[in-house]
Parts: sequence; C-alpha cells; structure tokens
Amino acid sequence: MLNKKLNRIWLTVLGLSLCILSNSVLAPIAYATMHPDEKGTQSNKHTESPFNRSYHAFAKPVVLIDVGHGGVDGGTSHKGLLEKDINLAIAQKLYLILRSQGYPAVLNRDKDYALSDDNRWLKSKSRHLKDLAQRKSLTEQLPTALVVSLHVNWAKQSKKRGPIVLHQDEGSSYLLAERIQHSLNRLFCMNRGTMYGKPFYLLNKIEHPAVIVETGFISNEQDRVMLSGDPGQKKIAEAIAEGIIAHLTAW
Repeated sequence: MLNKKLNRIWLTVLGLSLCILSNSVLAPIAYATMHPDEKGTQSNKHTESPFNRSYHAFAKPVVLIDVGHGGVDGGTSHKGLLEKDINLAIAQKLYLILRSQGYPAVLNRDKDYALSDDNRWLKSKSRHLKDLAQRKSLTEQLPTALVVSLHVNWAKQSKKRGPIVLHQDEGSSYLLAERIQHSLNRLFCMNRGTMYGKPFYLLNKIEHPAVIVETGFISNEQDRVMLSGDPGQKKIAEAIAEGIIAHLTAW
C-alpha cells in the first residue's frame, strides 16, 4: 500500500518537472516562431557591440573643401577686405552647389575660426604648423575623394590678375587642376596655366589628390570686384564646381 502511494507521488513530481522543463524550453522557441521579426535583445545586449558594426556617416568618398586661413589668421588683405572671409564665402557657395548636384562635400570650417584651435594633439608652439597639421588630419579622418583648398592671391604689381590652380606631383591632382583652371579661365577670360605647388605643405603631405585654388588677386581692382561681391563669388564657385564635376565624371 505504502509503495503504491510513493509511486503515485513520484509520478506526480516527475510529471510536474517535465511540464516545467517543457515550458522553459519550448515556449521561447514557439514565441520565436510566431514572431520571426523580433530579435533577442537581451542576448544581443551583451554579445553585439555597436562598435563591431562597420559603417560610416558618409556612404561615398567626399570632396573636402579646405577653407584657407580663419580666426586670428586673416590671410592677405586690402583695406579691411580679408582673404579668410572671401575664402569662406566662396567655399560655402561651392559646398551648396556640389551638394545640390548630388556630390558629397564637406567644409573643414563653416565659421570664422582658426583650425589650429582644434589641434590639441600636435606638440608644437607654431600656430601655423598646428593649423596645417589639423587640415591634413581631417583628410585622414574622412573618406576623401579629393581636396580643394581655397585661397586668394596678392602681388606688388597691381596689374597682375587671374586665378591660379596649383597641383601635386601626381597625375590625378594635375588633371583636377587642369579642369578647374580651364573652367576659371573661361570666367576670367584668360588663358593661364596650372602650376606645380612644390613648396606647399598640404600638397606635399596630403595623400589624396589635392589642389590649391588661388581664386584671384586681391591686389588687382578687377579681381577684387569679383572676389568681394556675392555675384562674383557665386560665379567663381560655379566655375570651380564645374571643374570638380568634370574630373569626377571623367572616368
């Protein structure tokens, strides 16, 4: 009699255990089957880090627009007209033109400040060197297709005028310079050639195709009218954009 009671108790306990085990194992499987789009967030929370995912803010390599000077560094000038302000105005227009036509572009400064202020990693007392090193560093932090550095020229001879595009000792940079120069020559009604910018830090240090665009001479009255007014700045930006797009679509 006692044995029969023990057997019934044992079978009851065994049945309850199997029921609990079945619910704990099969219920999640059944739920996952019924909800295939939901993922186990609790397990992923510890096993999948967002830093393990490969992604970038820019889907394609960008045109990096290097805005010359800024902040305490005004660049060249003429009676209160500063190069840094001209560079920024043309750069902003160039940025908008490229973006409006579907070309990813980035400005390395969109306000009046010195890029050297952002450089806290280079151990140098030279503000100029910290500025240049910061510009170079930005080209390495972004997926860069090419770099266009905007500047304004000055000369003792006030008759000297027109745009000059300087290039690296590299084929793609040379072709980019030629295309931008050709477009700017049409705007300025000139036939000026490009130049090899051998002594320039950015052209020597940047590994991507890069050019320096001297958009005109602030010391020349005719160029100055073009450089200082909104209509002229827009035309210059359009000419530079035309050269860049011609280069990007040539292949």
